[in-house]
Amino acid sequence: MIREAEKNDLDQILQLYLHLHEEAIPEDSEHLRSVWDDIINDKNHHLIVCEVDGKIVASCVCVIIPNLTRNVRPYAFIENVVTHGDYRKKGYASACLNYAKQIAEQNHCYKMMLLTGSQKESTLKFYRNAGYNSSDKTAFIRWLDSGKNNGAKRLWNTDAAPCEPKGHHLNDEETVLSFVTAEKVIA
Repeated sequence: MIREAEKNDLDQILQLYLHLHEEAIPEDSEHLRSVWDDIINDKNHHLIVCEVDGKIVASCVCVIIPNLTRNVRPYAFIENVVTHGDYRKKGYASACLNYAKQIAEQNHCYKMMLLTGSQKESTLKFYRNAGYNSSDKTAFIRWLDSGKNNGAKRLWNTDAAPCEPKGHHLNDEETVLSFVTAEKVIA
């Protein structure tokens, strides 16, 4: 069954995300629950799930973004497309994407956009078969943490004076953005 996520789906969705790019489930915290509440209650944020025998096995996110161009029509952004490894090649992710398309159409979106970090031809073919193309637009990503692996720890000084960014080289593979004040460095 394809449907939008419900409040009690959080634990299963976090388990499913281990098949995406997550290495661990986030610690259960007030922040996690607050973000989850924001997602569930946001009328423009649609977390779509595929449930098989009571288990969430595939999912995608469809965010409707209000827009002032294209005759004031919104667009949809698709993210976090994932299928549990044991349930792949059964059409579940395609069904989630089709559900997202219905949401986009109901909201009068003029386009849907999707980014993938995969370079695997099978993944790219999957998205092409789902109706997406990679020739109309060019995507650029600017990571705001330590790069795409988000591996560096970040400390915040809420009492600091206004900051200016300064690149701090960690090693040959990752760079983190550090903030410098007159008194100290906050990395």
